[in-house]
Amino acid sequence: MLINSVIIILREVFEAALIVSVLLVLSQKLQLPRRYFLSSLGLGGVLSIFYARHIASISMFFDGVGQEILNACMHLMTFICLLFLIFSMGRRPYYKITVWAIAGCLSATLVGEGSEIIIYIQGFIGNEQLLETVLAGSFIGAGVGFSVGVFMYYLMINLRPRKGVAVSLVALVLISASMTTQAFQLLIQADILISQAPLWNTSSWVSEGSVIGQILYALLGYESTPTPIQVGGYFLSLMLSSALAFKTFKTFKWEMDE
Repeated sequence: MLINSVIIILREVFEAALIVSVLLVLSQKLQLPRRYFLSSLGLGGVLSIFYARHIASISMFFDGVGQEILNACMHLMTFICLLFLIFSMGRRPYYKITVWAIAGCLSATLVGEGSEIIIYIQGFIGNEQLLETVLAGSFIGAGVGFSVGVFMYYLMINLRPRKGVAVSLVALVLISASMTTQAFQLLIQADILISQAPLWNTSSWVSEGSVIGQILYALLGYESTPTPIQVGGYFLSLMLSSALAFKTFKTFKWEMDE
């Protein structure tokens, strides 16, 4: 149970910490007001608690798949906000779009990841024997995930402006593609999308339940048995966000030279 708690919480915290660190770096490099960033964090935290407290009722929506559908919508919302952010960052006429895109990404991320952590831990509140082990594992996983997020932040913030923007754009592209894959996986579980035979099976190389597998899941949306629709959606979103990122980087460099 200790190892399971470490892995589960590590995945959730790492994914949230990765997104928060990248967006924090961008906010500082673009000189955006901190109040928007902090307000989004606060809103996401409050909504995650509300979501977790009402998860039983939410799960009953849509014939018992309300949680899957709502989580998929949050992933898709994050994906859309990331596309707007990649398109608008560094472009003065789209300043408000950049601010709202970052706010949307932060809020959706904290609601999704924060609620998952709360739901997991509160499932053991009635079992004192397991609760202590779960809390210990959760603190370890959260500590590791938070440490990686801090490391990523200082790594990117200390890069030269152009390199920092380039690394941030690459991270946003990977995260956006990951959001699409995770959303499709949830929609398949909810029978909204057709379940298909997997294209391959890499579980013998990297298990989804391992620490590496969970980190790859958070960073790249890794799944050992992806279906054609997941792979197709991943590469389509990857190409779309990459094209936007390339165009934005050229524009961003031009504005910096002015």
